[in-house]
Amino acid sequence: MSRTSSSMPDLGTTAPGFSLTDTVSGEFRSLDDLVGDMGTVVMFICNHCPFVLHVNKELVQLANDYTDKGIGFVAISANDAITHPEDGPEKMKEQAAAMQYPFPYLYDKSQDVAKDFKAACTPDFFVYNSALELVYRGQLDGSRPGNDIPVTGKDLRAALDALLKGRPMPTDQYPSIGCNIKWRD
Repeated sequence: MSRTSSSMPDLGTTAPGFSLTDTVSGEFRSLDDLVGDMGTVVMFICNHCPFVLHVNKELVQLANDYTDKGIGFVAISANDAITHPEDGPEKMKEQAAAMQYPFPYLYDKSQDVAKDFKAACTPDFFVYNSALELVYRGQLDGSRPGNDIPVTGKDLRAALDALLKGRPMPTDQYPSIGCNIKWRD
């Protein structure tokens, strides 16, 4: 398992637009369809990465806790399904059902959206305010497979709480660490 860190793009960057297929409904979903009134979380995940598997339940809980507060959530997988068929659209649909994802799980076949967001790993998290300006990027929390730190989502939760209360964002934003996105050659 390769340990890759987030690229940590500049705060204030505007969210790139996109239109991708939702693997559950089969419909195209755009960023405009998915934004929350108060902010939006864009997560790059996949099915096979042990780092994502480690936090999957917390991702579901996080979305369940914050969606009603005006935060939109979307998950995107950009992994090459030819080299990693377990990350292809059909398997993504199965994973979304098994985990009961309360957010769309979109497939970025071209990998252009992941490149536009400067996503580097799975999981990789980007939080945008209501104006779609990047206010947080980085880790969910300090838990990693095997390090015995509980999965709480504390870093991402702190950012969302600050956003909802109109407070300054946490200044200590740490890169997420996970498997590298499986880029096509």
